[in-house]
Amino acid sequence: MPVLIDRSPTGSIAGRAAEQFLELGLVNNMPDTALESTERQFVELLRAAALDVPIRLRLFFIPAVPRGEAGRRHLRGGYLDLAELWDSRLDGLIVTGNEPRAPALSDEPYWRPLTQLLAWAEENTASTVWSCLAAHAAVLHLDGIERRPLAQKRFGVFECRGSSDHPLLDALPARLRIAHSRCNDLPEASLAASGYSILTRSAAAGVDTFAKQRRSLFVFFQGHPEYDERALLREFRRDLGRYLRRERETRPALPEGYFDAVGANAAAMFCERARRARDEALLEDFPAALLESHLRPAARDPIVRLYRNWLAYLVAQKASRHLRAPLRAHRINAPQPA
Repeated sequence: MPVLIDRSPTGSIAGRAAEQFLELGLVNNMPDTALESTERQFVELLRAAALDVPIRLRLFFIPAVPRGEAGRRHLRGGYLDLAELWDSRLDGLIVTGNEPRAPALSDEPYWRPLTQLLAWAEENTASTVWSCLAAHAAVLHLDGIERRPLAQKRFGVFECRGSSDHPLLDALPARLRIAHSRCNDLPEASLAASGYSILTRSAAAGVDTFAKQRRSLFVFFQGHPEYDERALLREFRRDLGRYLRRERETRPALPEGYFDAVGANAAAMFCERARRARDEALLEDFPAALLESHLRPAARDPIVRLYRNWLAYLVAQKASRHLRAPLRAHRINAPQPA
């Protein structure tokens, strides 16, 4: 089912013929270099998950997120200021993270509007997805749970196991591989003590997906299930560029579990060249084509199923309006082969 991206500059979120659609919003906080790819990844994921459910998607930005000219130009192509949300309602919302700029989340330039968005989402959505840094900010504001800095960036594709019978995990395999890219972590014990349900976790990466039923069902991802197969490769190259330009002192580690043996060897050899000659011109020799042919990305089908279950929850809530319907009331099933 196509995802209609509504780029109209003004007007109600509900709009004409709203009952025919799931009304979704995407608050895209990603840096300029990932702004467009993040939009595309979520649109493709929702399109694959929707099946027979028509979706109308609106795109929003937080003005306090710092932007360069390229980012501002992309936002002018169809994004709405977050202020357009306040007098509206959506069935579901997705809020992305951003690269951390400040040691304390409360010092980030967009902290205040993000906390306002949390309050709005609880009252005006059936469910909201909080991704990566947005998840960290949400649990800090809601329950005072502080993120912990990691000794090394958690970067790669990690095997995660379901640890709950929550309906969001319905029909998912017992094990799934999820992309992670973050410099901080949330302590599982603190989440559990504050009433969060841990849905998936990794022995190597820690808590992956967790949820809490408030007035709205809040779903949190420490990882990036929306990432396409080349997203980590683009990020690896970006971090190498920063190292070569001496914008960071430490050489980036290889993404874990992402390259096969041939790819890992080629990436390691290039990193060694970067160590010996920190010159941005070296990026011209980055073996992108070779590495792309030796990736081990996360399988897409389980991620699509996870978002299909989330959309099913939204369908059930929309059908029952303000009455709380069980998550299993409406399940979006894949078409059966003829």
